[in-house]
Amino acid sequence: MIRFALLTEKEIREAMRRLEGWKTEEEGKWLVRTRMFPSFMEAVAFVNEVAAIAEEHNHHPLISIDYRRVTLRLTTWHSGGLTALDVRSAEAYNRL
Repeated sequence: MIRFALLTEKEIREAMRRLEGWKTEEEGKWLVRTRMFPSFMEAVAFVNEVAAIAEEHNHHPLISIDYRRVTLRLTTWHSGGLTALDVRSAEAYNRL
């Protein structure tokens, strides 16, 4: 198992300046973003694109689909919090 280094508070603050739409939760252990879509089908299509990226990164977010609202939650379980892998994934999801 590859273990990624936890981000420092300073690194998290710097990442948050770049990650439009994301926030941290649970004392910086999670990156969270909620997006609204015009229709349920567009929300599901977005989730399918997220799934493809997650497979490429071998790093999978928690995903909640509530009709047109999609919430993504990222953390690196094996490291116990946020790592560069979470930031990289969030950046990729923002490009969708």
